[in-house]
Order: sequence, then structure tokens, then C-alpha cells
Amino acid sequence: MPRPSTTAENTDVDAVTEAVLTASRLLVAVSARSIAAAGDQVTVPQFRLLVILDSRGPMKHALLADLLGVTPSTASRMVDRLVGINLVERQHSPASRREIVVKLTAEGARVVRRVTNRRRREIADIVAKMPTQARRGLVDVLAAFAKAGGEPAASISSGDMVWD
Repeated sequence: MPRPSTTAENTDVDAVTEAVLTASRLLVAVSARSIAAAGDQVTVPQFRLLVILDSRGPMKHALLADLLGVTPSTASRMVDRLVGINLVERQHSPASRREIVVKLTAEGARVVRRVTNRRRREIADIVAKMPTQARRGLVDVLAAFAKAGGEPAASISSGDMVWD
């Protein structure tokens, strides 16, 4: 089969990029509403920090900053704020008592679950409005997109999705 021209590939990438940008506006709105419904406890970036800890477990500040795409000092300030409201805690690393790791508290895990459940319900309502034909293949496409971006799969009611 002949390889598509670079122009065709660029057009395809551009079309997909535009579709993802459009969908992302909706997803950002859903995300903001779900976080707001949990109260004025956390900001969107702080919630992202909680989700990272929830999905990946305790970690050092430097790795957390890297995953958030912020400076270590910014991550440290975010952690300070979340420690102050009992959503995360600092503790000695099990690997080395000299290292400090950031860990999600039970209350932090509850906030993640509450926000995620609200988000899941709102997304399910939107997906239910889509034509059945449009929904076919969407799981595979979105899973590939998330995997390409390095995002761990979200938990689903029947268990965790696993990337091959």
C-alpha cells in the first residue's frame, strides 16, 4: 500500500488536533465544574497533583514537579498548601530515611474520588447523547491518545484499564 504524502499526513494531524482542541474545551469545563462541586478546597493544578499521587503513589518532590511541569519550588508551595488542608502529607521514604516523599492522605483520596465520580457522571451523560456509531472506537482512540501523552488510565467501575 502506498505511503500517504506528507501533506496528507499533516492535514490528518491538523484535523485530529482541531477535533481534540474542541473536545478539550468541553473536558476542561467538565473538569472545572467537578472540582468546583467539591468546594473551594483546591485549584485545578492542585487537583492534578492529587490525581498524580493517587494514580502513581508517594513520590519525591522533584519527580512530582517534573510530572506537573512546574519548578520544584512551585511544587513545594502546592504541597505546603495541600499539607495545610490535610490532603497530602510528607513522610520519610521507605527506601531512604534521608529522602522525603509526598503521599496522599485518606482525605485527599476522598476528594479525588468525589471529584472523579462527579466528572464520570457528567461525561457519561454527554457520551449517552452521542450517536451509537460515533461512540464505536472512541475508547480505543482516546486510550491511544492518553497513552501517547503518558497519562495513566483512569479507574473504571469494572477495574483498572491496562495498557499493553
